[in-house]
Amino acid sequence: MSESKDLSDPTDMVDRRIDIEKPYWDQNTYRGRALHFFAVTNPLNLFVDGKQLEHARDVVTKYRKGSSLAQLGVTENELWNCKYLYDSAYHPDTGEKMLLIGRMSAQVPMNMMITGCMLTFYKTTAHVITWQWVNQSFNALVNYTNRSGSSPIPMNTILQSYAIATGGAVMTALGLNRLLRNAPPLVGRLVPLAAVAAANCVNIPFMRMSELQNGIELQTEEGTKVGNSKHAARKAIIAVTLSRILMASPSMILAPLTMNFMDRRKMLRNARWAAVPIQVMICGVCLTFATPLCCALFVQRVPISVDELEPDVREHIHSSHPSVQTVYYNKGL
Repeated sequence: MSESKDLSDPTDMVDRRIDIEKPYWDQNTYRGRALHFFAVTNPLNLFVDGKQLEHARDVVTKYRKGSSLAQLGVTENELWNCKYLYDSAYHPDTGEKMLLIGRMSAQVPMNMMITGCMLTFYKTTAHVITWQWVNQSFNALVNYTNRSGSSPIPMNTILQSYAIATGGAVMTALGLNRLLRNAPPLVGRLVPLAAVAAANCVNIPFMRMSELQNGIELQTEEGTKVGNSKHAARKAIIAVTLSRILMASPSMILAPLTMNFMDRRKMLRNARWAAVPIQVMICGVCLTFATPLCCALFVQRVPISVDELEPDVREHIHSSHPSVQTVYYNKGL
């Protein structure tokens, strides 16, 4: 599909089949991946009413079953709009409507509020525990909402990951607060970022422990499963962890720098209440761009040479599919 097309522009109805199971934009380019994730994380999708969502699901379902664009009465661009709207609200495996605040389109508004409060209330023990708990509770809810339908994450794994990530974030924040209590104010303001980074380094590998133990699924270019690789799983988890940390970094660095600048000049001396809305606004602007741009840093369906895999996996692929030199795995989000 051409990258230059605008989803909102009407086009003539055509009956050629369109592969809506793949993203609209070319995923081999950073620009294409970024445009895809801007559509996936669009917060405006949260305000779409139930009637529009049902229409989108109806169009996507019927098209998958073989109906043509003419039969559905939609254009190609309208079909893609319905597909992205459908993906924003319905689980890809089960087809069930997802919890509102657990959807990808809720990432920016939810994280801007939580991050803004974490950056404002970071000094006292009670505040640190409260907001790190809220943040990890939201992360656990997102993980549960977006769990795999074919290989669901067991509830006990989600709860253990939630407890470990929350404990790790709280201990990191409290430990650094104590260690840096005599450091400059700006250093203290950056402690929440360290806590979030530490939690991600624990939470993501733990949530995907089965992949580390059993390997991540490998496929040929056509989608045929050819094995599992622990090496590929480690690469996938490292990439996701890095992108999550980078996603949080702009807002959790820019907001402290701004507030430190304003504090030094006593700009909020008579309006301390403004600290929260200012930081929430800064986080909102940063996350609007950082979320899709960081999701797009790495290709979703990652190619890996068979020669890079573990010896037993490599031998299995060479024996069962001797012509295959490159396989693919889904990195995850």
